Amino acid sequence: AVVSTQSGHYGRASSNSHTILLVQPSHKPTSRTYCDFETLTEALEGVCKIYEEHLKELNPSSLSITYDISQLFDFIDDLSDMACLIFNRDQRTYEPKDKEWIKEKIYALLRKQAGK
Repeated sequence: AVVSTQSGHYGRASSNSHTILLVQPSHKPTSRTYCDFETLTEALEGVCKIYEEHLKELNPSSLSITYDISQLFDFIDDLSDMACLIFNRDQRTYEPKDKEWIKEKIYALLRKQAGK
C-alpha cells in the first residue's frame, strides 16, 4: 500500500475504512507498535482500550476504572507518537492522520455513543 501525504485532501476515507493505528509510547524506537482494524471506529475504540489497559496496570487492585476524556487526551499527548493510516478506497492509498485528528474523532465517537 502507498501512503498519501497530500495535505488538505481527505478523499473518501470513511469510518468503515481499514485503519492501521501506529503507536510509539516512549522515545525509544523499539517501543513502536501497530494494530490494524477493519474500521476507523474500531481503531478509535482501540485507542480507548489501550488507555484502559494502561489504567489497569497502574491500578491493579481496582475493580472498575473510570476516566474522563481530558485524561484520555492527556495520555495520547504524552505518547511519543501516535498516528493512523486510513484506507481511501477511491485513491487506493492510506491517508495519514495525526494525534489531534485522532482526538477529534474520539471526541465525536464518544459524544455519539453517549447520545444513544
